[in-house]
Amino acid sequence: MAGHIEAEDIFNGKDRVAPLGLIVSEGARELGAKIDAHLTSWAASSEHSTDTFIVGSECPRFSSGDSKGLIKSTIRGNDLFFIVDMGNYSCTYNLFGQKNCMSPDDHFQDLKRLIQAAGGKAHRISVIMPLLYGGRQHRRNYRESLDCAMALQELTHMGVSNIVTFDAHDARVHNAIPLTGFDNVMPTYQVLKALFHAFPKLDISRDRFMIISPDEGAMNRNMYYASVLGVDLGMFYKRRDYSRVVNGRNPIVAHEYLGTSVEGKDVFIADDIISSGDSMLDIAYELKKQKANRIFSYATYAIFTNGLDAFDKAYRDGIISGVFGTNLTYRSEELRSREWFHEVDVSKYIAYFIAAINHDISVSAIIDPHEKIKALLASR
Repeated sequence: MAGHIEAEDIFNGKDRVAPLGLIVSEGARELGAKIDAHLTSWAASSEHSTDTFIVGSECPRFSSGDSKGLIKSTIRGNDLFFIVDMGNYSCTYNLFGQKNCMSPDDHFQDLKRLIQAAGGKAHRISVIMPLLYGGRQHRRNYRESLDCAMALQELTHMGVSNIVTFDAHDARVHNAIPLTGFDNVMPTYQVLKALFHAFPKLDISRDRFMIISPDEGAMNRNMYYASVLGVDLGMFYKRRDYSRVVNGRNPIVAHEYLGTSVEGKDVFIADDIISSGDSMLDIAYELKKQKANRIFSYATYAIFTNGLDAFDKAYRDGIISGVFGTNLTYRSEELRSREWFHEVDVSKYIAYFIAAINHDISVSAIIDPHEKIKALLASR
């Protein structure tokens, strides 16, 4: 079955489309190194064995702020995969003597610079962009920009054939480039694996465990968790004050719970992003009022823009028992050192994707991990 194809079999089986090359942007160095380690390990027993698939590159910057993309070795005829982290604010550059943190705009410009540096010599170009640039703005009202749609079209015009992202805020953005390969991947299996590893005695029976969607927008991802685990699903409705706009959004007045009783049950809440974290904590405190047992929250991108103090307090007070987040974007050392934070490694999943695309093998079995989740549950 396609779902049981091993990565080693891919390298030793069907011929690759072209020699594989990874162009890793500055913000994705750690993730890129892990992906490369998997790929080189799988290729070790094949004729394509190499020490690394990473092609040296950089985007040096002048003190005036101007920059350029530089690829340090030949990539002619290569199947290139550009790996970029749009959210890595730890990357800095000097501008007129001032140190600036790189924004998503800076990372996207560097991605385009590196694609330009390839100079049309690559056999094919794919972009691995887990945190989709501009992806949080998915609706257009009045005179507003749609940066994500424009960025995807720009990449397509630059010759990009495939774009792989993870847990897009709204996957309908693919409509902007309907003829270009676009995969929106959900790391569900990796999340459950990390959850069961961190809490091996977790009882996921229907009367002891429940999935909660933090809002109506997150229902699809939480429905999947509930269906594969065979447990009940509840949700919160965000009641907003539509007469006011604060920081570009209508403020939330209250979180209204819809669903069966959570009393005595462990609860798992999944969302695409923890930004300030206020909504996730409001939901956790409300669930505790309704006598929920342990509360586990997950976000593909756990960025904590307002710091960690509120979550530290919630953990000390027994409100939350664990927060899970992937390594698909930058996590500060302070976050990674927290006892309540559990990292979900998705590098092997991305490496599978790259190997499959490089050998023109269907990725459908990789996208739908249902069989792997069933095997994971059977092994508990």
